Amino acid sequence: MSERIAVVLFNLGGPDSLDAVQPYLRNLFSDPAIIRLPGLLRLPLARLIADRRAPYAREEIFAKIGGRSPIVPETQAQADLLKTHLDVDTRIFIAMRYWQPRAEGVAREIMGFAPERVVLLPLYPQFSTTTTESSFKEFEVELAKVGYRGKIERICCYPTAPGFVAALTETIIPKLTEAHVHGVPRLLFSAHGLPQSIVKAGDPYVWQVEQTARAVIDALRTPLLDWSICYQSRVGPLKWTGPSIDEEIARAAADSRVIVVAPIAFVSEHSETLVELDMKYKKIAAEAGAPGYFRVPAVGVNRHFIAELASLVREAAGHAKARAYCNPRLCPGAFNACPNGSTGSP
Repeated sequence: MSERIAVVLFNLGGPDSLDAVQPYLRNLFSDPAIIRLPGLLRLPLARLIADRRAPYAREEIFAKIGGRSPIVPETQAQADLLKTHLDVDTRIFIAMRYWQPRAEGVAREIMGFAPERVVLLPLYPQFSTTTTESSFKEFEVELAKVGYRGKIERICCYPTAPGFVAALTETIIPKLTEAHVHGVPRLLFSAHGLPQSIVKAGDPYVWQVEQTARAVIDALRTPLLDWSICYQSRVGPLKWTGPSIDEEIARAAADSRVIVVAPIAFVSEHSETLVELDMKYKKIAAEAGAPGYFRVPAVGVNRHFIAELASLVREAAGHAKARAYCNPRLCPGAFNACPNGSTGSP
């Protein structure tokens, strides 16, 4: 009899109605991985930020994309396709960090399935304490609460996994081809930014984003391709990772480059792709005089990406030999927030 396995696909989630925007934001900013203050300070601050940002988020973000985030149906589509690549004794669950379906309810569903092993699979290709680690911690707490005593396997990251890189490459090539009609393109790899203080504390996310970009550039095999990495979605007064996408759009426009933006850390369409990249930054590029602006879609249900997720699950379940980019650790030793121990390349 084969082992019964539960696979949990994680993502941040998003409000499923305009009324859910404020509580969603409150959940987000209450996370100690996001605002790193004691609870007595963090929770009132989270309420204040959520209350102030909610009207703008409702009207200027979610109202423009149908009144809700598409991330749950997008994740369900990924889960449905992933299931076709796995054994019949494997069941896929989806869990969102800050909105429904939350870890508490999903953990109870898993107990009803009664698996011998749970595989935690984040839809964050690059590890960060603010996303991956936060989701792992929450879900393991909820599994303990419902009495789960089986094996738990963490897939911490896959920034240079061949299938992920192949999916990015396959989605980028058509947009580069379109851009060439209008002039010389510059490929901007855009990722969600982090406060610089979190990076200095040992978070490897930015380093892993850089590894993804370099792997994609190698796979594109386009001599003299003009490209750079940039970061979006800055919130608050803290210093964030850079350069910002605003800066890189302005620089590309000044250089008369056709802009091709590829979301390198988002694997599903959501507000940051559909509103920020498709609307806000497209307008900024036009106002700056860029000769063209093209946005690469998220990898979504790309065949290479889903096949890679299936390979990761099989490896985590012990059905195949693990590869070096996940465990043992990929990150250099300076990144002490890496979950795979303190060893690594210097």
